[in-house]
Amino acid sequence: MTHDTDSQLPLFSEAPAQFALTKGARLPSYIKDHRKRLRDRFVQGGADALPDYEMLELVLFRAIPRQDVKPLARRLLDHFGDFNRVISASLDEIAAVQGAGTAVAVELKIVQAAAQRLTRARVIGRPVLSSWDALLEYCQANMAHLSYEQFRILYLDRKNTLITDELQARGTVDHVPVYPREIVKRALELNASALILVHNHPSGDPTPSQQDIDMTQQIISAAAALGITVHDHLVIGKSDEISFRAQGLI
Repeated sequence: MTHDTDSQLPLFSEAPAQFALTKGARLPSYIKDHRKRLRDRFVQGGADALPDYEMLELVLFRAIPRQDVKPLARRLLDHFGDFNRVISASLDEIAAVQGAGTAVAVELKIVQAAAQRLTRARVIGRPVLSSWDALLEYCQANMAHLSYEQFRILYLDRKNTLITDELQARGTVDHVPVYPREIVKRALELNASALILVHNHPSGDPTPSQQDIDMTQQIISAAAALGITVHDHLVIGKSDEISFRAQGLI
């Protein structure tokens, strides 16, 4: 597991105690200038101009306005692996990292929530099958970097427009319980005509297991008995996904 580094930029193992400033104290010029340089680079070049730890620094500026946040950004990346895994970690997991705490955890989860809301806006209320790339981006943003398995159902109307996306179950690192009857019951409550099943593999490898295949067939059978179509089952990995339909599994 790797993240971006900059060998020419010195790594501070800890912020010096004198820079943990009290309210009303002025920032040392080197911290103030560093923050300005990062903001300017972001404005000029966007996110691609910054490695992961500098993107984290930009976020941390708001949560910790009065000290050097570079050591914490590095510590978060060392602990979780990359920017996406940092913001996808739970509040408690982030807060437990040395130097983070609740304020930092909340700020990072706000970033994640904003990203999820942006990608959701591109698929909600639209014909899903003609907005497939947007759907995949939405699923990746929500599930690719979770440390546990999650099973979601996308309920569609007769025009294949997304009615809602609901979490059906949360599991462990390699298993999630799925109940076909509950899925079909909820489809009837929503007057849904079709479904798309989505779950993630925390290992990063989206290759479906035999259990995934068997469970999908059980849901297809339960849905078909009530005239409900299962369009696809997507397995989300860290950087890509597998479609059951594309693989000939549906």
